[in-house]
Amino acid sequence: MYPTPIQFDPNHRRTGTFLSEVAHPYAEFEKAGYQIGFASLTGESPFLDALHLADDPDNLKFLTGKGWQDMHNAGKLSDVNIDDYDAVFVPGGIAPMADMPEAPELKKVIARFYETGRVVGAVCHDPVSLLNVKLSDGSYIVNGKNITSFTTAEEDNYARPDVPFDLQTALTEQGAIFHAAEQWTANSIADGNIVTGQNPASAKGVGEKIVALLEAKRVN
Repeated sequence: MYPTPIQFDPNHRRTGTFLSEVAHPYAEFEKAGYQIGFASLTGESPFLDALHLADDPDNLKFLTGKGWQDMHNAGKLSDVNIDDYDAVFVPGGIAPMADMPEAPELKKVIARFYETGRVVGAVCHDPVSLLNVKLSDGSYIVNGKNITSFTTAEEDNYARPDVPFDLQTALTEQGAIFHAAEQWTANSIADGNIVTGQNPASAKGVGEKIVALLEAKRVN
């Protein structure tokens, strides 16, 4: 699941999905032998940020292999039979901050995955996909959960003028127990069937934790 390509910051910088935040988890899912499907809110062709990191082995493999091709062939989320999948993962980038805080279809999908015991994962800016997700009892999905995302401190030193609100603050206001590690260091957290990561360095760990949860369910 990835965001719509979009321009919304003051400098009209085009943004989308941060390369390593999709490529590194993808590598973990592929290594574990899982079938991987892509979807977006609109079905539009994706845009990747951080192509300067293409020499990273997992990033390069994603770009030159099946991952990038499959991502380009993705359909709309509303057309996907979500009952065919055991986990949903949403990679980050700045774009999700614009089109994922209130996306009704996405919120329904995440709530359904969570309430049917399936895995929900997100990294960096994309725990915004968990924001405003309400469960059938009316509570916010993040309420009382151990969660991380791109932090206030990281945003202040990265893209503060480009984002419409502060993600750490918004998640905390909905009851998340927020865990911030040192800026730009790897930090991924699993709380039940929710897995979140703080920044690009955390994407691999998110992938590993999602795989671990899926493997544990397979054994049980």
